[in-house]
Amino acid sequence: MNRNLSLLVSSQVFAFTAANVTVFLSGIIGSQLTSLKSLSTLPPSIYVIGIAISTIFAAKIMSLIGRRLGFVLASVASSIASLIGAYSILIESFILFSIACFILGTGMAFVHQYRFAAAESVEKDKAPKAISILLLAGIVSVFIGISLANYTKNYVSDHLYVGSYLMLAVLTMMPAVFLFFFKNKSEVSTSSKEDIKTRSYFEFLSEPKFLQAITSASFAYVVMAFLMTATPISMHIIHKLSLDKLGVVMQFHVVAMFLPSLVTGNLIKKFGYSKMMYAGVVFYIFTILMSFFEPSYFNYFAGLVFLGVGWNFLFIAGTSLLVTIYKPEEKFKAQGFNDLLVFSSMAVASLSAGILISLASWKTVNLFCIPFLILIILSIINADRKTR
Repeated sequence: MNRNLSLLVSSQVFAFTAANVTVFLSGIIGSQLTSLKSLSTLPPSIYVIGIAISTIFAAKIMSLIGRRLGFVLASVASSIASLIGAYSILIESFILFSIACFILGTGMAFVHQYRFAAAESVEKDKAPKAISILLLAGIVSVFIGISLANYTKNYVSDHLYVGSYLMLAVLTMMPAVFLFFFKNKSEVSTSSKEDIKTRSYFEFLSEPKFLQAITSASFAYVVMAFLMTATPISMHIIHKLSLDKLGVVMQFHVVAMFLPSLVTGNLIKKFGYSKMMYAGVVFYIFTILMSFFEPSYFNYFAGLVFLGVGWNFLFIAGTSLLVTIYKPEEKFKAQGFNDLLVFSSMAVASLSAGILISLASWKTVNLFCIPFLILIILSIINADRKTR
């Protein structure tokens, strides 16, 4: 593992705690700060909207100032946002807490560029393995983030979860320390940039393999975000399962998201992108089937583990396929466009989850995911048919 990849992996451990803590706590905190149940998942949804809106911005900024400075500034911004989050809980401001979640989402848009930086740090045929190694760091991240958030939740007496966000401020500052030593990879020379013509967004979408990559990554996140956002409300608020049990379910869900990364890169190399995407869809079907049983601790646990594995296969396969399609001079444009579509879709799913779980059953929420699985399958069939 080279220096840049090592720095990215170390940074991922701490940067991704913002995502874990937001998913784990923001919906619960939202339900405490507002009397409207349908708005309880607005903070995590606004977090995802922050990611979606900032993806093109993040890619553009780093094309101008380089990945190193972009990553460092995002780390600092996330730490400040965590402090704002702590203060908003202290004064019981739902609006300010939502703003903090939005800024955390903006920071996470830069963090999601780590995977592309990891792919760029190695030869193209080794990109799936580099992305897998990076995502594997998420296992450490989830245990650090959720465990410390739970441990420090009572740190400030009479103000539950203020301590969790103070701790998050420390954790999200760490990547700035590591990535100060990141070395920007040389880009296309400035003098030649004006002469280079890149494909339009429509031309990207008309490429079957590009469409397959985006569909796989986007809908992997849609289904995962939809169910993961609804889980804390369904488990803890509606079915009264303890916060400790919820924490275990969420931790092992994230472990299932990242642990397969040990083998996913090699499996993609052996079986190809399409077969791995089909495998991801199968695991998502297992998740939906678990919702047909009673909403018990075990069934939530099993369903969320299947959900994590399915996401891993679909997202890594989609991202790895994407980096084989665009030209070097198109990378920031293609990456930003990809993430815009991925996280815009995720934002809609996250916001919809809060509304739907307040109106319908856990089983119904799961069944709403089926059309997205059908679209993934159709995109794979279409791309394979046209590229034979």
